[in-house]
Parts: sequence; C-alpha cells; structure tokens
Amino acid sequence: MSYEKAVGKAAGQKAAGLGAKLAGWCFLLACFLAPELANAAEPGSGAPHLDGAELTLVWIIPFVGILLSIAIFPLVAPNFWHHNFGKISAFWGLAFLLPFTFLYGWQLALFELLHVGLLEYIPFIILLLSLFTVAGGVRVTGSLRGSPVVNTAILALGTVIASWMGTTGAAMLLIRPIIRANEWRKHRVHTIVFFIFLVANIGGSLTPLGDPPLFLGFLKGVSFFWPTTHMFLPMLMVSIILLAVYFAIDSYLMKKEDMSEAPQPDGSDEKIGLEGKVNLLLLVGVIGAVLLSGVWKPGVSFDVYHVEVTLQNLTRDVLLLAIAGLSWKLTSVKSRKANGFSWFPIVEVAKLFAGIFLTIVPAIAILKAGTDGAMANLVNLVSHEGEPQNVMYFWLTGILSSFLDNAPTYLVFFNTAGGDAEYLMGPLANTLLAISAGAVFMGANTYIGNAPNFMVRSIAEERGIAMPSFFGYMAWSCIFLVPLFALVTLVFFV
Repeated sequence: MSYEKAVGKAAGQKAAGLGAKLAGWCFLLACFLAPELANAAEPGSGAPHLDGAELTLVWIIPFVGILLSIAIFPLVAPNFWHHNFGKISAFWGLAFLLPFTFLYGWQLALFELLHVGLLEYIPFIILLLSLFTVAGGVRVTGSLRGSPVVNTAILALGTVIASWMGTTGAAMLLIRPIIRANEWRKHRVHTIVFFIFLVANIGGSLTPLGDPPLFLGFLKGVSFFWPTTHMFLPMLMVSIILLAVYFAIDSYLMKKEDMSEAPQPDGSDEKIGLEGKVNLLLLVGVIGAVLLSGVWKPGVSFDVYHVEVTLQNLTRDVLLLAIAGLSWKLTSVKSRKANGFSWFPIVEVAKLFAGIFLTIVPAIAILKAGTDGAMANLVNLVSHEGEPQNVMYFWLTGILSSFLDNAPTYLVFFNTAGGDAEYLMGPLANTLLAISAGAVFMGANTYIGNAPNFMVRSIAEERGIAMPSFFGYMAWSCIFLVPLFALVTLVFFV
C-alpha cells in the first residue's frame, strides 16, 4: 500500500473513531438529560445564567485534577498516559459536568456546555487545525546545520513574524525546520524550550493577530496598532535578553557535541529552499479569515439554545476548514512525510483541551464575579483606594494566564480596569500595557498557557526529543522568565 493511501486510510479510521466516540457521548448526554426535557424552558425565555458569586473553590477541583494529570501521568505512567489521555480528559470533564448538572439543572449545564463548545472550543480547535495543516505543508529543503548562529536566527525570525501571522502560525511554520536542523545534536531540549518562550508567546506581542488576548482587546475597541507602539519596548527588551541567553547556552552546549555527527559540506548538499509554497498564500488566507470575523458585522446570528452563533464567526470557521482542506489537497504527501507531519499532535491537543475548556468554566465564572466571588482577595489586589495597581495587574493577569485561558483572563482584568478602551488607551495606558504584557508574556510559563506551547512540545516529543515534564518545563520558566518579568516590572510598572 502506498504512503498516501495508508495516510488516507489511517486518517479515515481516526475520523470514524472520533465520530463514533462523539456520537456515543451525545447519546449518553441525551439519555442523561432526557428525563428533564419535558421541563425545558419555553422558547424565547431568557438564557440560563451562571452566577460565579455562588461558586466555591471546590468547583475548580476538576480543573486542578486535569492539570495534575498532565503533569504527573507522563512521569509515573507514560505508556498508560499515551494510550488513555483522552479518557482521562473526559473523566475530569464529566467530574465537573455531572455534579454541576445535578445541582444546577440540565438547562444551565447544557447552556454552559454549548457556550464553551460553540463559542470557544470548536473555533479554537478549527483555527489550530487550519494553522497546523497549512504550516505543516511548508517544508524547508536543503542542508540546514543547527549551529548557535543558525538556531538563534530562526528563533529571532519566529519572534518577528509571530505578531503578524500569530504565535501558532509562526510556531507551526518553524518548529519542524529547527528540529530537523538539530537532529544530529545531543542537546536539543533547550532550543525547543526557548522556541516556546519566544516564537510561541513573546513574539506575538505587537498586533491583535499575534495572540488571542490582544485580538479580544481589538474587538473591544483597542486600536490595531496600540500594542505595536506600547508593547514594542517591553517585547524588545525581553526578546533580546532571551536570544542572548539562548546563544550563550547553545554555544556552551555546542562544545559538548560530537562534531563527527555534524553534517559536513561535500559539495552535493541540496540548496536551501521551500516546498509547498502555496501554503504561504493559504496562511495569508487564515489571517484574513480571522480578521474578517473581527471587522465584518452583518448583524446575523443563529440561536442554539440561547447561545448566539454569529454569521461572521461561522463564516470564519467554514473558511478555515476549507483552507485546511485545500492545503491537504495541494501539498504533496511525500513532502509532508519528509517534513515529519502527522496528526497526533493536533489530536492530543484536541482531546486534552476539551477537558481543559470544560473544567475551566467555573474558574472563569468565579473570576468574572470579581469582588463578589471566591477569588475576591485576588481581584482586590489590583486596586487601592480607587487607583489601579499596575504591578498587580501585570502579575495577576500573567499568573492566571499561565494556567487559565489567557484570552478570557485578559478580558476579566480589562473589564476590572473599567472596560472603556478609549480611557484605557489614554490615562490608563500603563494599566492596559500591564494587562496585555501579563497575558501575552506569561502564557510562556506553562505548557497550557498558550495554544501552541503544547503543540510544539507534542511535535518535539514525536520527533524523539525528551521534553521536560509539566513541572520540569515550569522550572525552566522560573529560572529564565520570572527574573525577566521582575525586570519588566521594575522598568515599566514601578
């Protein structure tokens, strides 16, 4: 059987398997809710509302559980985790959903499930799938030797382009070339870790295209180029320091490499080039589809049990799926095979983040309750006698963004600071800078802080790089990032 047919067959089997599992879940959910259907709210009635002020911190136990599972299982039972991470994610999702349904009723549970699914999780996965497929079709050909200069140049390039094609797009475009360039080297983990720091996070600081929190700010009225002018100096300072530190570490580790394994020029090396160039145009299409959903407001929406699905967002998702399909069709399967492309990383992210997005619901609701919620003591730290405390805005937005979805966390503190974009861009510009920098920069603190982090880790592990565990990666971020963020605090927010 040819590779193309084998890939097609495997993809079909995976799709069928996922479809069967989804159907089974829907059937079980329907059976669970069926006894209550007769008591459904009348058409036209108000949407169910989750009051975060009513929730205690007990409700975040499933979220903590899935985080600990991601952190511990790969260490103590790697084989079990590899074959069952989807079931573990489903377990923690149900550990939240079932008690919540029992205590608050099926209407509210169904509304929250549809809300997080239709407005957050499905668009999130569709965007990642599109970027993963398109960027995975671009292959850098030729003999690229992973030296400190080459590696630092790739990290710098990724940092620059991340603000204009998104951190996920830049990360998916460059992760395979940098892995392939360093395949001959023994010491590679540090390169991937700094890649996550710079390309998958800090590089996305300068435009709403770079990172989802900034895009939310754009939708709330923050000018498109406001991050470009205000985030430039913090981003430049952090990036230059990290690139310099990386170059020093890589130069030191290069001396420990067995140079006999290094690619040697023999006159027959293939020239540096690109295969799958059509995917670069498709990447522009992805960016255009995302921008379209932010600026086009036709005023048309569809109600799915009180969840408003707007035409612009639906159009965006259809376009993204179409672009992913075009990429798969137009890119040589042989080129994807040579690029080390497989579906496992996106499948892993889809399964794990399904549980994360569901279990994060009560945590975000508690945060939205502000001073009336169980995290009131945290929220109170960002203001003193009516004056915003920018240091606390930076660190609280950042720390919570490290573990929660950084986009809604940004929005919570954006609204806590008043929610008026014009005022925040004016007299409170430093407060908005603190919120923006915290959400974008500190997404690098953990594997789940920003979408591409986990995908980069998954791709690296699939290519044979023994990446740090969840807590191991946090040790790297504590050593290299936290002191830098302290410097950012002193320079920009004190």
